[in-house]
Amino acid sequence: MKTAPKRILGIDTSCDDTGVGVVELLPGGHVRVLANRVWSQTVHAQYGGVMPELASREHVERIDQIMGDALADAGLKVSDLSAVAATSGPGLVGALLVGLMYGKGLAQALDVPFYAAHHLEGHIFAAASEAELHAPYLALVVSGGHTHLFDVPQEGEYVLVGATRDDAAGEAFDKIARLAGLGYPGGPAISEAAQRGNPDAVPFKEPLQGQKGFEFSFSGLKTAALLAHKAGATPEDLAAGFERAAVRTLVKTTVRAAQACGRETVVVSGGVAANRALREAFAQTGLRVVFPGKGLNTDNGAMIALAGAAAITAGRAPSTLDAGATAYAPLANTPAAS
Repeated sequence: MKTAPKRILGIDTSCDDTGVGVVELLPGGHVRVLANRVWSQTVHAQYGGVMPELASREHVERIDQIMGDALADAGLKVSDLSAVAATSGPGLVGALLVGLMYGKGLAQALDVPFYAAHHLEGHIFAAASEAELHAPYLALVVSGGHTHLFDVPQEGEYVLVGATRDDAAGEAFDKIARLAGLGYPGGPAISEAAQRGNPDAVPFKEPLQGQKGFEFSFSGLKTAALLAHKAGATPEDLAAGFERAAVRTLVKTTVRAAQACGRETVVVSGGVAANRALREAFAQTGLRVVFPGKGLNTDNGAMIALAGAAAITAGRAPSTLDAGATAYAPLANTPAAS
């Protein structure tokens, strides 16, 4: 008897994007993305950063519409869903609660399993939209809120081998773009301006050169950008110099970690993973580098549905309906050896 595919709806409202996606889990564990709808909030641009209460309100106002659009894109009715997954953390608690409670209510109404998903695990499994992921591998999650490097020795086991000491990489992109008057969000703005700038015009020093570990730091790059801005550097030159230094530290540190852990496959995900220069630099490393598919780098619901599909494939038990939202939720379940 042929096994019917499972259709999993994923919801992410961890920050300022309302994301709803649908994936199909086929027999044998193969997955494909059927729909991925994201409403990116623009209200925060005037503040140069995310205002938590405004983000929560926008999620409440948009989530019904975004879910309807995602189901329409997938050609499904709500009754066709086999499971629901929603981000429970980390993130802005008020924003998380919107999607989490919505997902729980939907799962309860449909009488289908509910999975509370970890946001970072969602980012990692976003790469499953492009290639089958089989441990062991290394995973770099690099976004506006996270710069984490995990070793994944086996499915469901995460060892934190490096993280940022200060700002996340994407946060640094945002702050330097704001300093240079390039707009928000900073990632696309920096990438575009950098193509018109001279990366040698501003002497950005790569952070943490010579370290034995695998940490990241971006505060020094921000200071260098501020001093150069005051000295009259053009926005394009600031963007070009900063992007080159940031990309180099991300790639070099990740390559060293892959060598130390003995990994040949590296997953690179999160909003900064969409950066053109970063992708080009990783392509020169000789590693098998897997990036998420189009539209799956930044926060979205499809990556949470993919995390739900991975939980089902691994035989994990569904979450209980009393699963709560949490702002701080470390993914690593095994400490790195000192």
